[in-house]
Amino acid sequence: MRIPLIAGNWKMNKTASEAAAFARELVQQNMTSPAVEIVIAPPFTALDSVRHALEGEPSIRLAGQNLHWEDHGAYTGEVSAPMLKDLGCQYVILGHSERRALFREGDDVIQKKLAAAFRHGLKPILCVGESLDQREAGRTTEIITGQLKGSLAGFEATQLAELTIAYEPVWAIGTGKAASPEQAIPVHQTIRRFLQQEWSPAVAQGTRILYGGSVTPQNVADFLASEEIDGALVGGACLKVESFASIATLAQKRTGH
Repeated sequence: MRIPLIAGNWKMNKTASEAAAFARELVQQNMTSPAVEIVIAPPFTALDSVRHALEGEPSIRLAGQNLHWEDHGAYTGEVSAPMLKDLGCQYVILGHSERRALFREGDDVIQKKLAAAFRHGLKPILCVGESLDQREAGRTTEIITGQLKGSLAGFEATQLAELTIAYEPVWAIGTGKAASPEQAIPVHQTIRRFLQQEWSPAVAQGTRILYGGSVTPQNVADFLASEEIDGALVGGACLKVESFASIATLAQKRTGH
C-alpha cells in the first residue's frame, strides 16, 4: 500500500529565523503519524535552522526546492545534491512549473537533475502539469506524457522506486482555482498507465502520485478520497501552521489513523 505524502513547498518565503520558529510551532501540532509522510521544503537559506528546530520530530522530513545536476564546480548561486544531503534533506522537488517557466528548465535539464538526486540517495518529487491553453486544446495527456518521457528517459525501474510524481496543473498553482477531483483523477490514471507501459505494473502501483495546485484544508479531503491520489504538494496553505497541520490531519483520517 502506498503511504500518503503531504509535502509543503515554501517557495521563496521565510527567513532562517522565521522558518525555525515556524518549524517549532509545527512540531507542537502533534500532527505526525506513521500512516502519513510529511515533508517540508524551506528555502535553501533556512534548511539548517529548520533541521535543528525539527530535531525533536524526525518524522517531519526536509526537502530541497531544487538542485544542480553537478556535484560541485563553477556554478555560482547553485546548490548540489551532496549539499542538500549534508543539510539533512531526504527529498528534493524537481521540475516545478515555476522552474520550467521562469528559469526555462526543459525536460533534458530535469532529467539530469533527477539523475543527480538518484545518485546521491535523494528522493525526487517530480512535478508535471499543463497550462490552461493546453488543457482547453485537449492536449493534457500529450503534455503530461511528454514531460514524463523526457524527464524520466534512461532510468531503471530500481531507481524509480524512490520517485514521487506530483501532478500540478499550471492553471491551478497559486490562483486559488484548484482542479476538481474529476479533472485530476484522469491525469493521475494517465501517469500510472504511462509508468506501467514504460516500466512495469509494479512501478506503476508503487509510485506515489500527488495532486498540487491551490490545495487547502477545505478541498484536500475531496482529492484524498480517491485511491488514485496519494497525497498533496501544498503551496500557499503550507505557510500557515494551522492550515498545513489541518491538511496533514485530514490525510491521516483517510488512512484510518
